[in-house]
Amino acid sequence: MQGTVPHGQPPRPRHAPPQRPTPARPPAPQPVHAAVICVALPALAISGEHGQMTGQGLDGFYRGGRRLLARCRLRVGGAEPLPVQGRMLGADRARFVGAVRTAADSGPDPAVTVERMRSAEGVERIALRSTAARALRLPVEVSLGTDLAELGAVAAGAAGPEVPAGVHASGLRWSTREAQAAVTADPPPGDALASAGLLCWEIELPPGGTRSIELRVLPEQPGKVRQPEAAVPQGRAATVPWGDPQAEGDDPRAGALLAAALDDLRALLVRDPGSPGDVHVAAGVPWRCGLAPAEALWAARMTLPLGVRLAAGTLRTLARTQLAGPGPDGGRIPGALRHAGAHLPPGCTGVEATLLFPVVLAEARRWGLPERETAALLPAAERCLAWLRTAAGEDGYLADPVPGGPFRCETQAHAHRAAVLGADLLEAFNRPGAEQWRSWAAALRGRFREEFWVEDPGGGRPAAARTPDGRLIPHLGGSAAHLLDTGLLGGGMPAPGLLDRVQTEQLARLLGGPALDSGWGLRSLGAKEPGHNPFGHRSGAVRVHETAVAVAGLASAGYEKEAGSLLRGTLDAAAAFGHRLPEMYAGEQRTSGSAPLPHPAACRPAAVAAAGAVHLLTALAGLRPDAPAGCVAVRPLHTAPLGALRFTGLRIAEQPFAMRISRLGLGMVEEAADGLQLGV
Repeated sequence: MQGTVPHGQPPRPRHAPPQRPTPARPPAPQPVHAAVICVALPALAISGEHGQMTGQGLDGFYRGGRRLLARCRLRVGGAEPLPVQGRMLGADRARFVGAVRTAADSGPDPAVTVERMRSAEGVERIALRSTAARALRLPVEVSLGTDLAELGAVAAGAAGPEVPAGVHASGLRWSTREAQAAVTADPPPGDALASAGLLCWEIELPPGGTRSIELRVLPEQPGKVRQPEAAVPQGRAATVPWGDPQAEGDDPRAGALLAAALDDLRALLVRDPGSPGDVHVAAGVPWRCGLAPAEALWAARMTLPLGVRLAAGTLRTLARTQLAGPGPDGGRIPGALRHAGAHLPPGCTGVEATLLFPVVLAEARRWGLPERETAALLPAAERCLAWLRTAAGEDGYLADPVPGGPFRCETQAHAHRAAVLGADLLEAFNRPGAEQWRSWAAALRGRFREEFWVEDPGGGRPAAARTPDGRLIPHLGGSAAHLLDTGLLGGGMPAPGLLDRVQTEQLARLLGGPALDSGWGLRSLGAKEPGHNPFGHRSGAVRVHETAVAVAGLASAGYEKEAGSLLRGTLDAAAAFGHRLPEMYAGEQRTSGSAPLPHPAACRPAAVAAAGAVHLLTALAGLRPDAPAGCVAVRPLHTAPLGALRFTGLRIAEQPFAMRISRLGLGMVEEAADGLQLGV
């Protein structure tokens, strides 16, 4: 019996092969490189440069990881305004300007403009301005909608359907069992259509006049009466843990970069819910709005020239997360796995954070963390060192905590630095173990210089990793810069490094060479290495904080030419990004007239990028403080790669510090704490 064709479908040819269903495409991360993102954690506002929140992708107002409003589309006179400009005014606010065509237009010049001033906290002010010679009456509509989805689902492209709206006071309201949200308008709309999600006004615009509408997006808890203060982000720090640092000089980009970095860091500040007096920075927006231990510690360490309060709050917060018990994980700070590129398995950020903890504590003390606060955190640092002693093998190398895990180059650098600076801490507080850790570090240096170096006709290179059976993974990447990051000891002296003098010189040449220096910053994997991908997070992209580590390490070791090249390239890239550096960007080679390519999935703002910008600039000053000893060494770069430069608002020993660098690379201190001895 011949079958029938379902209604509405064309008949299939008799001999055609059966059609296979098209597999459903899995949810994909949403691109953010062109998004305008306002941040004041735990609040976010995301849209395109046109200013319309379309309900698609990541668009919307968020609070505490939930999208309260997904769609906010404005129509004036029956049409959407023509986008003219959208730009950030600060990390937490943006301005969008559009033009509206009306019958009053006598030619190509629009008589009505629309300005939308948006803040991350959920306030949007819409102002209509007329230059027409006669009064205008314009219908204004705002289309609203939301799915009340969690940020993680939205970011993965797996948000749910829109929630039906209801009329609420002077706006609309949405509700599910998990969440509620409302939008109120001032002045109240002339009409509110819940079924269409529309608020409507008839606006009278006198000649040369302005009329405004204010929208407020408010979260509500199911079953609870909303309090007026609910509009205030509950996790945002009341005050920032630094003063008013500024940079000014021959190159105006330095001041612009520092100001943008501080703005981003301020937007990412989060209170520890269990101890509201302690603040740290979230990792980045929009993907990682929570605590990421390694990134939080890096940001705290790189911003020590601004003061020690961020480091103190971060250390106390992470000490409360430290794993307890006598087992192999006792003393480790938990952390997620992180992609490691084409040649290595994912790495554990908890290992990095555990090794960073005693380093940040030791250096924070040198910058002025009071002895009492340092002593209170010392037991947590000792537990980190005890974990290192347990986790390191008989040869002193620290492997990834997975079966057959490799010994990464940068992990050995982190472990060595933790041992040396940890010993410094133990000795300062008359705790046992300082000499044993110094001996352990010295033995590691001797083995590492022999067993982690790959000889080649070009002079050799450090291996990216070593397998447990002794095989070296020779790929050259930006992570080798961590070998130059030795840490700070007493008297302003840098700690010893894992490489000898000849190896350090060769590494400096490689970091400054065309394989790693893209002209926009340091590539995470050399351009000639197998698996190189300019967009690869750890296989070719430029990562700002790793570039900052390289610049500071090269400058400290005396390789100012290479440091200056990476620094200037990063400042050029920052200018292309409006001085608001993303977490990473493509590592394509710079050519005449080119611009750095944004990475579609990079966090922006990102804690390590903003803090890395601070680290880049303050590396020029060459500050090496020893607050317990009451002294500071000032060793600016002799080449003065940015010309004359002046820093104000820095802090040493919790007191203001200001200095100037001349065009000849000479450092002059202008302000310092009473009794602070200056050296060179």
